[in-house]
Amino acid sequence: MARRCCLLLWLLLGACSVSGNWSAAQETEPHIRVIVNLVQLNVAVTDNKGNYVTGLTPHDFVISEDGIPQTVATFAEGNEPTRRLIDNAGAEGKPDSAPAIPASHSNDPALGSPETLGSLVAGANVFVLFDTSNYMYRGFVFAQDAISDFVRSLERADQLAFYSYSRNLSRAATLTTDRGKVLRAVRTTVAGDDAALYNCLLLTVRDAAQYTGRKVIVVFSNGPDNSSVVPPEDVAELAQSTGIAIYMISTQQAKLEPISTTVFERMTAATGGKAYFAKTWRDERRAFASIRDDLAHLYSLSYYPQPNPNMGWRTITVKLTPERAKKFHLRTRSGYRPLPSHASKEPLAMEASPVPAGEMPTR
Repeated sequence: MARRCCLLLWLLLGACSVSGNWSAAQETEPHIRVIVNLVQLNVAVTDNKGNYVTGLTPHDFVISEDGIPQTVATFAEGNEPTRRLIDNAGAEGKPDSAPAIPASHSNDPALGSPETLGSLVAGANVFVLFDTSNYMYRGFVFAQDAISDFVRSLERADQLAFYSYSRNLSRAATLTTDRGKVLRAVRTTVAGDDAALYNCLLLTVRDAAQYTGRKVIVVFSNGPDNSSVVPPEDVAELAQSTGIAIYMISTQQAKLEPISTTVFERMTAATGGKAYFAKTWRDERRAFASIRDDLAHLYSLSYYPQPNPNMGWRTITVKLTPERAKKFHLRTRSGYRPLPSHASKEPLAMEASPVPAGEMPTR
């Protein structure tokens, strides 16, 4: 009996030891979750007369980040479907010979899903931010009409959100394809209180940053900011880092205030947008029409950044090849600040997912 008990005890101890070793092996086996940054650029190309240039190819663009040459990974012109030029492995600078990834590779997690990449340029997510402060008592109805016409004119593929601001931000219509909902939100706005433009614009940028694809904020402002605590430089940097173009339409009243004029022009230029100063309600309509045309003619390019030790601000330079550089002008964002890389020890295999640089993955 004593010998039998000893044998049973020995077997139990051995089983525990094997189980412990197996668990330890599982726990110590590293699993690295890799977030692959995909930097998206929306580039406007115009000639010397300000006309949009069409028909360019990926080979016409030369991109560098902190002086490091980059290889275009995806490309599209206007509202055309996205072409995928290289896979994640091709980010070392060796583009695939085929213009798209073969179907047999479409589910490879290391390459990213076609749906994710396709969503980068599938229309635009447009956030309209309307000044309803006490600056807007004059011309309020004309501004509502101009915004309403802009909403109606956009392609059905676009999603829109309508926000208004005075001292606080009102999310009157969140991102939707329902034009009727957005138009009703425009018509129900009322004017009053001080203007906290930069506070509310920062909140709008944060909302827009949650989405992939083209992200655009169109601001209609009737005057300078008189109650924000957020500096405009912080707003501009966050918009640049999250790939959001800011367009600003302001009345002549804002242009009479030199500081506001300078801020509006610098912020829009840094993010790849434009600033407009409208003297009349007809100028307001023309400005909205210009923004609509800009969205329809943008080139969408993206790239996987080459190894870069700089974890701070990265400067992006986009040029055309020498034979075209003298003829045309480019407008895009000037840089971004990358998110820290993520790594964790978890069971299962290595993963990689494409995420626009400076953005949190969409859940």
